[in-house]
Parts: sequence; structure tokens; C-alpha cells
Amino acid sequence: MTSSTSVGPRRPAEYPALLRVQPPSGRGTRGGVTKRPKNVFLLGPDERNLALMRELQHLAPYRFHALLDKEQLMYGDIGLEELLEKAQQRLDDFSEPIDAIVGYWDFPVSSMVPVLATDNGLPGPSLESVVKCEHKYWSRLVQREVTDAHPGFAIVDLDDPQTPPGMRFPMWLKPVKSFSSDLAFKADDEDQLRAAAAEIRDGIGRIGRAFDFLLSKLELPPAIEEAGGMACLAEEAVRGEQLTTEGYVHGGRAHVHGVVDSLCYPDSSSFLRYQYPSQAPEEVQERIIEISREVIEHMGLNDSTFNIEFFWDTDTDAVNILEINPRLSQSHAPLFELVDGMPNHQAMVQLAVGEEPTMPSREGPHRIAAKWFHRVFDDAVVNSTPSDDDLARLAEELPGATVDIIAERGARLSDLPAQDSYSYELFAVYLGAADEDELRAKFDRCVQLLPFDLT
Repeated sequence: MTSSTSVGPRRPAEYPALLRVQPPSGRGTRGGVTKRPKNVFLLGPDERNLALMRELQHLAPYRFHALLDKEQLMYGDIGLEELLEKAQQRLDDFSEPIDAIVGYWDFPVSSMVPVLATDNGLPGPSLESVVKCEHKYWSRLVQREVTDAHPGFAIVDLDDPQTPPGMRFPMWLKPVKSFSSDLAFKADDEDQLRAAAAEIRDGIGRIGRAFDFLLSKLELPPAIEEAGGMACLAEEAVRGEQLTTEGYVHGGRAHVHGVVDSLCYPDSSSFLRYQYPSQAPEEVQERIIEISREVIEHMGLNDSTFNIEFFWDTDTDAVNILEINPRLSQSHAPLFELVDGMPNHQAMVQLAVGEEPTMPSREGPHRIAAKWFHRVFDDAVVNSTPSDDDLARLAEELPGATVDIIAERGARLSDLPAQDSYSYELFAVYLGAADEDELRAKFDRCVQLLPFDLT
């Protein structure tokens, strides 16, 4: 379980079952009569994101209600049918009108939102459009209909793994549904391909079985029916700088409100930081924004946030879609707050209550912001993590920083959930600054102030 520690103003230790967000004075009334608060149910709320959502108070009187908890939704074998039943029972037991159902996590939350919204007559995307984005093979087939900004791809038989005809090494092997780069492996030759396929075959069922249940609710194209939810996709490796568009769809029209840079550790596919706003040339940003709009609208996604991850090859100027997510990136939300003055949760909630989002731009306290990841690349046991005194000192030196402590005392790093295939995350920290040099200096100081003892 990840522990989230906010450095700066102290947050409550746990989120309440009901978080009341009241409008400021003069808002939320008409003709002297207070409007009914909008009841928004939130799948898997966590402390940091709830704190950010307090920023939405200027929009309307919202009441945010917990709908299952993060541990139920994200860890262990995922029984999707049971999770949906529990969530629906919580909604059925609620005695007031329900105005919206939202979530910012990956699968299964991203797929539960459209099911629950549809079943309860609320705004939201269709399940088919969400699954088109999330099923990596289906997504590639749809992308191919409108753009060539994607790598070569093909299904690999996990029982008889062979190099797909016409594809070249190096390539990535990954389940058609996964998250946090789980079970994603790079293969440089046939032996590595077979080894990766064996690893994927052993672990694919944890998410794949739940994804198969979801697919059973849809009429599928023959290629997706044949592949199912526990297939393995091979994609030719593409290189370059990683960029992510963040946006939303309303009225069938896609809008992009920000581009984020994703920078990796040297000679690694593991992320070092997400940085906003992007430093890529304007022409490149405009190109990926246009591709994002075309692809998302062709997917049929509507009344939803989204983010699309790209590679931009600085040598050839080619851009390639890495992945489409039919949800916002909660990792980017604090960056939008620090730079634009409002987290992208604003778009998520406004869409869910049937309104067109109104995202601000460059109205925050910083010119640049980043989520940094402090990682190690060798497995170890965590003997100690930063103390309360360490966190207090960081709060004094870097007010406004927010730290998520990932590694747990006494745990083996390889046993921690939601890690990528090549590194182990110790902590993440959100920082704002005037420029990139100040941003780097702040992160370096965080590493000094937050000690971990590993053996």
C-alpha cells in the first residue's frame, strides 16, 4: 500500500467517507435560495487527489462521496463483477439524487465509470469507446484507420511465441491490458521474446480475467473476439522524447488543454519526471494535438477526459502514439494546479455533471512544475524510510512540495505493487519552480532530505 504524505499544510490522515466542498460566499445561490449540492461519487478516492479537488469549490457546491476504496480496486486479483455489484449497492443505498460518478485511476476504475454511469442514467462515455482505447490491440487497429503515427504491431501467441512476420527487433511485448508498465518487456532477439512471453503468460490473468469479463458485455469485431482479454501484443520499439496530451471530449469534439513532457532516467525506460508545460517545439506540440483530436473522435469517446502518450523522434521528426488512456492522469493533476491554477479534475467533474469544462491557463503560482520519481534499479529490503522529522524539515525548506512515500519499511521492493518491470520507486514528489534549474535543485534537495536504508 502506498503512503501519501503532503509536505506543507498538513492533510488529514485518512479521507472522510463524505468530503463537503462548499461554494465561497455569494456562489451557489439563486434568488436567495441555496442550490442543492451536487452529489459526486468518486471511485477509489485518496487523500492527495481529494485535497486537489477542494480547488473545485468555486464552480458549484459539490459533495464528494467515496465509492469503494483504492485498496479494493487496485490491488490483488481483480473481481470486476463483484466490484461493480458492491459499487451499485452503495449507490442504491444512497437516499439522495446522484449527479455524477467519476474516477481517475486506470483499470478497473476507468472501465467501471462508464458501466456505472450508464446503469444509473448519468453522463459519461460509452463502455465500447473506453474499451477501444484500453485494449491495446483494438486501439492500434482503430488508430491505423486515421493515422500512421504508430509503430508496427501484431499479436503474439503466448503458448508458441514467435517473431510476428514483417516485424523487426527490438520490440516491446505487453498484455493487451495492463497498467503502470506492468508486464511490459523489451526484447532484442528471439530468446528475449520467448522469455518475456513466459513472464507475461504467468502474470497476465490477474487483470486479463477481469478484462475478459468486460469484453463479454460488448459486441466485438472478429479480430478482438479472437484475441480476447488475455492476449499479448508485440510492438516495434520506437524512440525519442515522450510527450503526453491531456484533454477532454464534450459534444463529440476533442479538446487538448496541456502537453506534458515525460523524461526517463538515462539509458532506461523508467520515468524520472513528468514536467509541465512541455518544452518541445510548438510545431511538434500542435502536430500531436491534432493527431489526438482525430484519434479520440474516431474512437467515439465522449463526455470523458483522456490522455495520449507519444514518442517524438528528434532525428527523424516522426511522432508515434504509445498509448491512449480514456481518463485523466492523476499524476499530472498537481502540475496543472501549480502552473494553470486548477487541477485537471475540474474537467473530469464538469463533464460528469453534464457541463462543458472551463480549464484555466497559466494562472497558477509557478511557471513550471514536475512530478519526480526517486528510483533504484536493484532489488532490496527496506530497512527504514524517511521519518516525521525528515518530512518536517523538507516542509520547512520546500513549502508546497507534496511527497508520496512508496517504499514501505520491512518490505522487499520487488513485492511492492504497481512498479514497472525494470526499477523500484522509493518516493515521488510534486514541485513547482520558476525554471528548470530551480526545479532540478529542489528535487536534488528532496533526495538529500528523504533517506532510505536498503539492504
